Amino acid sequence: MKIVISPAKTLDFESELPTNKFTEAKFLLEAERLNKELKKKSARSLSKLMSISANLGQLNFERNQGWHLPFSPANSRPAVYAFAGDVYAGLDAYTLSNDKIDLLQDKLRILSGMYGLLKPLDLMQPYRLEMGTSLKVNTKKNLYEFWGDKITNALNDELDGEEPLINLASNEYFKAVKPKMLNAPIITPAFKDFKNGKLKMISFFAKKARGSMVRYIIDSNATSLADIKAFDYEGYKFSEAHTKNMNEPVFIR
Repeated sequence: MKIVISPAKTLDFESELPTNKFTEAKFLLEAERLNKELKKKSARSLSKLMSISANLGQLNFERNQGWHLPFSPANSRPAVYAFAGDVYAGLDAYTLSNDKIDLLQDKLRILSGMYGLLKPLDLMQPYRLEMGTSLKVNTKKNLYEFWGDKITNALNDELDGEEPLINLASNEYFKAVKPKMLNAPIITPAFKDFKNGKLKMISFFAKKARGSMVRYIIDSNATSLADIKAFDYEGYKFSEAHTKNMNEPVFIR
């Protein structure tokens, strides 16, 4: 079983790391090519391109100018400890034991506009480049064209055709994967909450639940859809009544 999640815009390069293990990302040459393009852009251009504030434009201008290979523990950080959004709060990788970190490294992959596909312990430097950004690179008019089949092929290299791919990424990021080319059945859990008497997908809760699902899979060593349906973290329960497609199980609370 492999799991894919989105990255986060919020980064943490300050907290003490719980492990000294690290690995090298697969697509560093591609990331370097993207950085070369980003380095050409002023803070104001970045703000316009990414629809971000002037302060964030300046921050990311400085990040882009400082970005350089090779990566090392002195200038980079393992991806799962560098991202700090809602999904990563739900995952809470800092409290995993060493053997569970190894299992996470085997099962989890992080989709990234800058790095393509990251393992949890792959070193990365800070960046901001969402997959939906219309960054032109030579003849490629956006990041979906830039990455093409590379991310899908990289996933296929790790899938055996029998094990499922658990899609816990946002639509923006999973669009970088080509399902028809994927050598695996895809399971896409959905998380919904009752609000004002109605069942809804609430973004903040759903993001955190995706991270909690990753944590549950690692904690329980889940290997099948049946295992996943037993997910009960954060008060969620599988709802057969609300599940219309068994490859899209719905969890409610």
